[in-house]
Amino acid sequence: MKLTVLGSGSAMPTPERYHSAQLLEMRNKQFLIDCGEGTQNRMIEFGVRANRLNHIFISHLHGDHCFGLMGLISTLGMLGRTADIEIHAQPDLEALLRPQIDYFCGEFPFQVKFHPFSPYQSAVIYEDRSVTVTTIPLKHRAPSVGFLFEEKAMERHLVRSMVESYDIPLRLLKGIKNGDDYVTPDGELVPNERLTTPPTPPRRFAYCSDTAYSEKIVELIRGVDCLYHETTFLSEDMVRAKQTLHSTAAQAAQIAQAAEVGKLIIGHYSARYRQITPFLEEAKAIFPNTVGATDGAHFDI
Repeated sequence: MKLTVLGSGSAMPTPERYHSAQLLEMRNKQFLIDCGEGTQNRMIEFGVRANRLNHIFISHLHGDHCFGLMGLISTLGMLGRTADIEIHAQPDLEALLRPQIDYFCGEFPFQVKFHPFSPYQSAVIYEDRSVTVTTIPLKHRAPSVGFLFEEKAMERHLVRSMVESYDIPLRLLKGIKNGDDYVTPDGELVPNERLTTPPTPPRRFAYCSDTAYSEKIVELIRGVDCLYHETTFLSEDMVRAKQTLHSTAAQAAQIAQAAEVGKLIIGHYSARYRQITPFLEEAKAIFPNTVGATDGAHFDI
């Protein structure tokens, strides 16, 4: 599981920080989380290929999280894409974008499909054989959600030497990886624990932007391997954070600590701050395993 930050800024972009966008790669799939203005530019700049990108998740309908959609869709069409694009967002987004897509992209050899969800309750909005995505209701000026990406449980690992020693038929290996024992032609029962080792623990990533401090999300993200939580402001600007329903670096760290997450990534910095060092210092004082998002940064989860 790998995360590439395409935009780490908030409402006002800067030369160093574009609007919100992240590309999550897991189980040989790519998921785009938010698509602020300039997302496709950053993908080109950072050498990100979107050949496995089929699903886009939009957290809320503020421009810095979705203004890049039309440009990206148009570019994918000009590159000869044929696979459909699936956009998961609140219902109003289709009403806003459908006329533009029909007008500018009507002849493209793929469809743009919208999958609406309610921002007011947590629900599974995407699922396949290996991944689930669940919404996390947040607290913001516009209805907003975060997203919890979870791998499904993996198969156990075969012990090759044991498989070869017992000359186990190929047709039985799938069942053994799923926990079956093996019975030899002579009737000997070989327990699964001798034939396999435990599966790799499934990984979990939570994305929470934009939101004011909200302890309601703690149980939904408890124990995730990695949490991305917005830190638009420093504590010195707490009044502004409360007015705009954003979080400070300290508040993001408090959420990470309460939820017992493995790692905290902070981002969505206000353009009023030139450096991210003060954000890291403020967050690390509470939650030491904190790293700062910057445009182009890669994180293993």
